[in-house]
Amino acid sequence: MKAAAQVGSLVVLVSTPDAGGYAGPGWFKALVAAAREAVPAGRCSALLDCGDSVGAVLAAIRAGVEGVIFTGSADVANRLADMARQHGVRFETCRPRGALDLIEDFFASEKELERRCAEFFERGVQTRSDDC
Repeated sequence: MKAAAQVGSLVVLVSTPDAGGYAGPGWFKALVAAAREAVPAGRCSALLDCGDSVGAVLAAIRAGVEGVIFTGSADVANRLADMARQHGVRFETCRPRGALDLIEDFFASEKELERRCAEFFERGVQTRSDDC
């Protein structure tokens, strides 16, 4: 968020795959809120990956999560997308491409993370979720 704020870029925070099922929407909402509080100048949107779990998507919609990713069947996705839309929840059927995955840097210093993120934004990489 700091690196994005410095260059005026929007960040899309995406949970790990299937996190909607094992971590839940409450955890994700708290994580996003903490990120926004830590960097008030940062701009972000957020997507909770629910994999193919209908129950996780429904729980996320009920909890008011900002956005969800559902990778299940298309007919189910269409019904869930309609429900999400009615509740003002962004609905995607695939994870954004071109994202910066920091899982390998879990134990890196804050300075190293900021450096990696700054390099990412300097490259001008755009994330897309409209073409899986």
